[in-house]
Amino acid sequence: MTFPRERNFITMGLQDNQKGEVKDSKVARVRVGFDGRVHKWFRGPLAKERFENERRVLQYLEAKGCDFVPRVLSDEPEELYLVTSNCGSRPSRLSRGKAQELFDSLEKFGVRHNDQADRNITYDSHRGFFCVIDFEFATILETGEGLEIEDADKELKRLRAAGEPY
Repeated sequence: MTFPRERNFITMGLQDNQKGEVKDSKVARVRVGFDGRVHKWFRGPLAKERFENERRVLQYLEAKGCDFVPRVLSDEPEELYLVTSNCGSRPSRLSRGKAQELFDSLEKFGVRHNDQADRNITYDSHRGFFCVIDFEFATILETGEGLEIEDADKELKRLRAAGEPY
């Protein structure tokens, strides 16, 4: 499915495999624009919930002063479309200890990242530090708001059992 904003974005000059295509899967399409902004369209199981959660958590972290996560620059809820600041690219090497340190640091800001994989850590060479990305399944500890990966797994199983495409 191509959303109206996605069609407009593609025609604004970004070609596949230029700066742009980072991820295109059943659950999200992520592109980096020429201006460096990250454009993300949510799709698949729990798309609306994952969009809302990522936006909520990133805004919460910004309000708490966390500087090693993306900033929400704009959003279009009806299209499940989010634009964030760019936090660099995946590092070529990352120790498990450093990764755990980054995820643990989020908890000092009141957020638990429930998808603690190396793919969710980037290195921002312009600012000279590591960042954590992809907050679809994060939880705000103070309120308990959030999603777990298991929520999406359950929804996927339900869709498959019902014979629905996802």
